[in-house]
Amino acid sequence: MVSELFDPDAWVEIDRYDFADITYHRARETGAVRIAFDRPEVRNAFRPETVDELSTALDHAKRLTDVGCVLLTGNGPSEKDGGWAFCSGGDQSIRGESGYEYSESPRDSERSSGEGTDPRDDADENIGSDDAVGREATDEPSLDEFREDAPDNVGRLHILEVQRQIRHIPKPVVAVVPGWAVGGGHSLHVVCDMTIASAEHAKFLQTDPDVGSFDGGFGSAYLAKQVGQKKAREVFFLGKTYDAAEAADMGMVNEAVPHEELEATALEWAERMNGKSPTAMRMLKYGFNATDDGMVGQQVFAGEATRLAYMTDEAQEGRDAFNEGRDPDFDDYPWHY
Repeated sequence: MVSELFDPDAWVEIDRYDFADITYHRARETGAVRIAFDRPEVRNAFRPETVDELSTALDHAKRLTDVGCVLLTGNGPSEKDGGWAFCSGGDQSIRGESGYEYSESPRDSERSSGEGTDPRDDADENIGSDDAVGREATDEPSLDEFREDAPDNVGRLHILEVQRQIRHIPKPVVAVVPGWAVGGGHSLHVVCDMTIASAEHAKFLQTDPDVGSFDGGFGSAYLAKQVGQKKAREVFFLGKTYDAAEAADMGMVNEAVPHEELEATALEWAERMNGKSPTAMRMLKYGFNATDDGMVGQQVFAGEATRLAYMTDEAQEGRDAFNEGRDPDFDDYPWHY
């Protein structure tokens, strides 16, 4: 079983990768993928291997040109105590002096490794294949090969790179929160484009200062844009726990829905977004981001504007003139106002 809320009739596994810490599926009826943390025994806390897999899945989802929405969630419940989690942040049991450390071997522990050590621990149809998305298979390095290049004595904080991936992927990313969103997991839901949460089980808690950590970027500053400066400081400074309804009232959750309807509703959202213009949705996301992302946000937005310009007859005249060794003739193109 993937998760109690998972509908096997609605999804098919993308088996291109040998993931251990996440699951990766594609919807049968609409252009959506489901990426889920799969360490429920430690409240879906992430370790470096988890982050590698999450980054790989997000990059693959970005390249699926017939997929318009990413659903990010957590599998559950825990077989140990029945608890639900979206993600409880970094697994403190493998946190070293400079960050989170790889295990001796990517496969030397079971998915539930770290049990009892985390302080917060209270179908064969190949829809996801390269052929299905109209591009050739490539010989990509395996996850293990990437990990072999990482020194054993260097801690990682590359969940921050994943935050930027979520921010810049040219399609909406929805956090589907079935339970605890804590610490770095809280920051992940914050950076997603939208959040839908279980009315019964979702809990939002920021524990960064309790473990000597802090997300001084999107996790705090962008949260303040969502809930206001005073409330954002309360989230971090007081470490209160908020349920889904409270989080929705604050503005960091879009909707609280019945637990049993959570994933079905998220899939309905994905289908609704897939009915809209891909270009418009991409430009809207980057437009929303631009005010907070500085020159990087401007570059991303301008790059997509350049892509639109490339598609015009005017731009093609400039290209053709260059390739043909002549001066371009732009006389037929007005100065719009």
